[in-house]
Amino acid sequence: MEQLRRFRPFGLAAVAAILVLGPQAVRLKAQVGDPATLDQEKLAAQIKLTKAAADHSDVVTPGDIVMLHKDGLMMCSSASSYAFSNTYSSGVLAPNYNNRAKDAAKSFLKGRLPFGGGGSATDAANNGCASRKFVAGEKFWVTGIVVQKDGILVSTISDPYNDVRFYGDIKFLFPKSSVPPPDDFVKTVAEVITVQPPDDQAQGGQSNQGQPAQAAGPAAAPAPPPAPMAAIPPPPPPTDAPPPTIAIGQTEDQVTAAFGQPLRAAKLGAKKILYYKDMKVTLTNGKVSNVE
Repeated sequence: MEQLRRFRPFGLAAVAAILVLGPQAVRLKAQVGDPATLDQEKLAAQIKLTKAAADHSDVVTPGDIVMLHKDGLMMCSSASSYAFSNTYSSGVLAPNYNNRAKDAAKSFLKGRLPFGGGGSATDAANNGCASRKFVAGEKFWVTGIVVQKDGILVSTISDPYNDVRFYGDIKFLFPKSSVPPPDDFVKTVAEVITVQPPDDQAQGGQSNQGQPAQAAGPAAAPAPPPAPMAAIPPPPPPTDAPPPTIAIGQTEDQVTAAFGQPLRAAKLGAKKILYYKDMKVTLTNGKVSNVE
């Protein structure tokens, strides 16, 4: 009886299952799992999470880069105390300004945000969050995937835009009164974000400012050295030219053109004698009259 009292809190059906199936019943429950948790685990297996600094000002350990497929994702600057909340349901991605107002009200109560001039909590939300709207094609990181009672919250962070990082949340709402199977839930998430292929991440998947930096590609191979120029052949040897000649009646210019300038010259009246190394030429009235 004492043992039966110990099992009574679990119910007779549970006691019977344990007595009949033993540890196998516990393992069966673990395998079935909570549907929302299975959705979370399936999504977490698809996206490698990024670890961000506690103040969201930097990325500590980068994970997968994801691409946005819907316009209108809002994120707050890292200086904000709260992420910008967004919801996705029935194909519509929308910022949740009600949550921004609630967050601002909490900050106001903690003395973080002055309302000033009688403004509302919504005004404080807008003033307290330097926000940015992201559009389809832009890329960022995922820092968390958390199960909530009505959906799964995906946390995001961007690379710097003008030295400012932005962060936010996307809540993927479950249909009312049901939790979709993991494969269906992952397809729903893929309507909004998908992981950038590894090849694109290696090449630098962000073409616009502020998106996750990417590793540089392999350096181009050095250009081959230019081929050596072909050797210029030496000029052909000069053909044997006939020895210069001198004849009676040639002018002085003809003599010097053939033999060059004389070693010395002597003028004797109408005669002029040109002295070469092995020759003496006499010119009379400017023309050769004798050669010795």
